[in-house]
Amino acid sequence: MTTTSPLGLTAKPRKARPSTSTGRPVWMGPPNRVLTALRGLILTIGCAVVIVPFLAVVSTSLATQEEVTENGGFVLLVRDPTLASYQAILSGGVVTRALVISILVTIAGTLLSLACTIGLAYALSRPGSLGSRPILLAVLFTMLFSPGMIPMYLVVKQLGLLDNLLALILPVLINAFNVIVMREFFLDIPGELMESARIDGANDLTILARIVLPLSKAVISVIGLFYAVGYWNAFFNALLYISSPEKWPLQLVLRTYVVNETPMGVDQVSAGSESLPPQLSIQMAILVISIIPILLVYPFLQKHFTKGLMIGAVKG
Repeated sequence: MTTTSPLGLTAKPRKARPSTSTGRPVWMGPPNRVLTALRGLILTIGCAVVIVPFLAVVSTSLATQEEVTENGGFVLLVRDPTLASYQAILSGGVVTRALVISILVTIAGTLLSLACTIGLAYALSRPGSLGSRPILLAVLFTMLFSPGMIPMYLVVKQLGLLDNLLALILPVLINAFNVIVMREFFLDIPGELMESARIDGANDLTILARIVLPLSKAVISVIGLFYAVGYWNAFFNALLYISSPEKWPLQLVLRTYVVNETPMGVDQVSAGSESLPPQLSIQMAILVISIIPILLVYPFLQKHFTKGLMIGAVKG
């Protein structure tokens, strides 16, 4: 049906939007079964790509020499699980000591990095801070140009930190990207809250501790997890700066096991045992031990981590 306006113009009728039998728009109707099955297949393949290698690592660490030989290496499903590989590496003392060192370095480094990052980001986010602009430019400059391996080694050597565990923390104490992310989060906090606290007599330290930090749990959890994973997985700095094997972190011990294909401290590992477990099982057992701490920590931070990843994604 056409309508005529007072000026004599005719308007074409609008076409009705396609709808389902229920009267709802197409995009609100029942999903296409083919697309649903395709999404399910893709999701299943993605999960298998992640789960199967992890299952193979765990199964191989529990396998015997016969099963490793029969499967030509990695064992997907172990028939007779045994903890011989874990007992061997933990009884030798090498992996146990490296595990303790990695935990201490990760905890101390994460706490120090968070403290320095929070302090620097808060100072750069406050208007009128002394030297905030040059310091911010210096932080951004480090994101564009890195000093390089040789200058860093010379600096660590001049500071007397060679063969010292502090060499695993101080050179990477502050990450410029984390500072920028945390600064942007602090800038989004309403200034009225800080002004009202300042009127009540609160200083900057009180405002930071009682107002800013409680409102920043999400970003602190994300940055803290980034720092913790970085400290836990780092082995290259230890390879450069730590020469004493008794001070090596777990990741460097794992690298030595995998690259050299000979366990460190074979005499200690095999002490009190008639035969050494399969070399591949020992490597996979150390790999499992190196993964467990992150798997234990992540579930407690998942809520804040998911929220923190959305920081800056939506405005308004």
